[in-house]
Amino acid sequence: MTERQEQAAPDALLTRIGQVVMLHHAGDREEARHRFLGLWAEIGQDGDPLHRCTLAHYLADTQDDPEDELAWDLRALTAAEEAAGTSAHDGTPAVRALYPSLHLNLAADYVRLGRPDAARAHLDRARGAARTLADDRYGQGVRAAIRRLEARLGEDGMPPGGPGPPRQR
Repeated sequence: MTERQEQAAPDALLTRIGQVVMLHHAGDREEARHRFLGLWAEIGQDGDPLHRCTLAHYLADTQDDPEDELAWDLRALTAAEEAAGTSAHDGTPAVRALYPSLHLNLAADYVRLGRPDAARAHLDRARGAARTLADDRYGQGVRAAIRRLEARLGEDGMPPGGPGPPRQR
């Protein structure tokens, strides 16, 4: 495969992931989960870490069980850390931009699971990682979601009157 073809392949996979994200946002959660799992089987445990991170990040949103959602979010973080350590993705803005949202989602998962200490730890990491984001729509959205989660966490680490905050994507 030529270098040009190799560069086009990742774009094609990210496009396919994006198409399934649109399906999910349109309300077909079950079909989105099915298609995401098909893509996961296609790229495999040893596929490109940025692809695995992106896919796991969105696959978490389609889970019904909070423990399963946490497991996918943890896979996403692990893949992001792997991507950051590879020469192909080292220090790229795409990888750096993922960390605040990944940690924010983990914090929200831990809130839903009644684990306030873990939630606070990931919220702190999200806040720190958000400092590297640009002052654009994405960066502002992530920072706002961090502030909302901070405000919702009570003294006991649980949100007053609710099971947990919405996830940030």
